[in-house]
Amino acid sequence: MLSKTSMTQATAIIVGASSLLSREIAKQLADQDVELVLLAQDPESLTDFAASLATKVTVHGLQIDQPQTIISTLESLWQQLQAVHLVVVNTGLNSYDPSLPWQPEADIITVNVQGFSAVCNTAFRLFTEQGYGQLAAVNSIAGLRGGPSVAYHASKAYASNYLEGLSMHAQRLKLPITITDLQLGLLDKAAMQQSRLWLSPPDVVARQVVKAMQSAKRKAYITKRWRLVAWLTVLLPEFIYNTRHWRTKEQRKAEKAAKKAK
Repeated sequence: MLSKTSMTQATAIIVGASSLLSREIAKQLADQDVELVLLAQDPESLTDFAASLATKVTVHGLQIDQPQTIISTLESLWQQLQAVHLVVVNTGLNSYDPSLPWQPEADIITVNVQGFSAVCNTAFRLFTEQGYGQLAAVNSIAGLRGGPSVAYHASKAYASNYLEGLSMHAQRLKLPITITDLQLGLLDKAAMQQSRLWLSPPDVVARQVVKAMQSAKRKAYITKRWRLVAWLTVLLPEFIYNTRHWRTKEQRKAEKAAKKAK
């Protein structure tokens, strides 16, 4: 478990380190002298980035769609490190096609459910053997309800339940293993709609992520303003909730213009 005082000299593994958010998280952890192990599907893409960080960094490849490979990779890395204090999981696929073709759905399930579970299960088991640690997963409030990206919304609900189960299991074992569910807002949707109110800069998002991990939060909404959206999402009746669409401002304006033209 990490805290503001124990962050120094800690070691963190970031799974899915090539994303913009993961890089920002890595920067902020590096500034606190945390040793980093970065895992990505294309490790060469992180070479220059890793060299720019002011801490010890190693980069390794990870095939997130291959559970057995994930397990072997994490076990091997664990043996090479003296101790691992934090594992950050930031992986996931998302897509939207109104015709709902099967292959994108299958890919989302493979990565967001099978790959995610393999990482979390292995990290938890290794933390159990070690006797302590913190597992933090970048999740989404999309898991609170079903949505147009059917498999994606369902996978995020699965992730929340999986993390809650791990937290309960740690309590039963009476071990200081912290499970942190980082519930990000609908940033993809905010970006599509060009919403300045709801779309925060990546460094701000990363700062709140790091703060939540340092505070050993069980669940945190990132950024904090999305807590209100999460609350409303749960409370909305289905007939109202179902009227929401993934439309940009331009699309809504065009629809209004078309109605006026009639």
